[in-house]
Amino acid sequence: MRTTQMTIPDAVIERAYEGKCTKEDALLLLNGSPFELFKLADELRALAVGDLVSYVVNRNIYITNKCVGNCGFCAYRTNKNSYILSLDEILEKAEEAQKAGAVELCIQGGYTPEADIEFYLEILEALKAEFPELCIHAFSPMEVNYAAELSEMSVKEALEKLKKSGLDSLTGTSAEILSDRVRKIICPSKLSTQQWINTIKMAHKVGLSTNATIMYGHIETLEERLDHIFSIREIQEETGGFSEFIPMSFLPYNNKIGEEMLASGKFSSTGLEDLQLLAISRIILHTHVDNIQATWVKLGKKLAHVALSCGANDLGGTLTEDQISSAAGGSNGEFVSPQEFEWMIKKAGKIPMQRDTLYRAVKARSPGRAERLPEKMEEKNRSEIWEKKKWGTGNKRSSKIQL
Repeated sequence: MRTTQMTIPDAVIERAYEGKCTKEDALLLLNGSPFELFKLADELRALAVGDLVSYVVNRNIYITNKCVGNCGFCAYRTNKNSYILSLDEILEKAEEAQKAGAVELCIQGGYTPEADIEFYLEILEALKAEFPELCIHAFSPMEVNYAAELSEMSVKEALEKLKKSGLDSLTGTSAEILSDRVRKIICPSKLSTQQWINTIKMAHKVGLSTNATIMYGHIETLEERLDHIFSIREIQEETGGFSEFIPMSFLPYNNKIGEEMLASGKFSSTGLEDLQLLAISRIILHTHVDNIQATWVKLGKKLAHVALSCGANDLGGTLTEDQISSAAGGSNGEFVSPQEFEWMIKKAGKIPMQRDTLYRAVKARSPGRAERLPEKMEEKNRSEIWEKKKWGTGNKRSSKIQL
């Protein structure tokens, strides 16, 4: 029996290795063999970060479920049984997180008239006073813009105040799909594409790191997905402020957009689509954004495990109390223990690394605490990986991908 081996054109692979993948290249790769796509992405992952796979022990704190937004994909916002956590309640959750070994607090919520900049500053200052060693990864570009307007100040001033009060990293959420056509349908009252970009650039300018996200699998086209990723690359080329890229599949349950999709016979993205988007993200962002996350709470643990061979190098957080995905019909749980992460990573043939928000290595410490690795030790552990980035003739891989 005759078999045909498909290969990706040399020029496409060369551009991928150089960090110059084009939109035409991306479309060609997505229309070709998914296994060749995964192989190329995995090679670039190894080149960028070696065999380290990271995760962070963290806790989500949802400060409110109130929101004046009208996003059609949101299942978390509610007018019934609404709440805003008190400062004491927030500090209590932070203390629980610290005792459990967390190194990151991820603070989320809606945007509401009660939450101006002073509201957020009070939270940050109280948390940093009590738990100075915890990284605070919090708030979205939408929340910052809304609160800045309430407080009658510029976004730049708001970001500077947040940083000064203890914010370590701004979340890259509220990006959804960076297409105004899509945004007018799924989140008409949210920031425009350009407003999101401007806010992220300003955050980077004042010295705040952010991640970048994409929420896909609803009404967007394939080209709009790719345009989104290329927009992230363009921002990174200018600012260098993104720590990671997180593809998040849309969960179509208990929300308006999802109900319309299900009624039309369309469901959420397939597992193959999820892996393809993750792989093409690695390829487009190679040499620009090193860390690509396979978020287990969206993919499920088994598919996230497979993703470690398709370009991903991070599993995200232990995510104690992930209410947003659960509200939208997520069935993958709200917590994964560090021990299970370590097991998953080793089973994938990789090396586990516990990290903080900014991708600095930490080590677990009894009883349940974690601490930064000494700088010299951290550099020693990672030096070989960073060297792999400086590839030249001697490191260049064959442009023929063998499966």
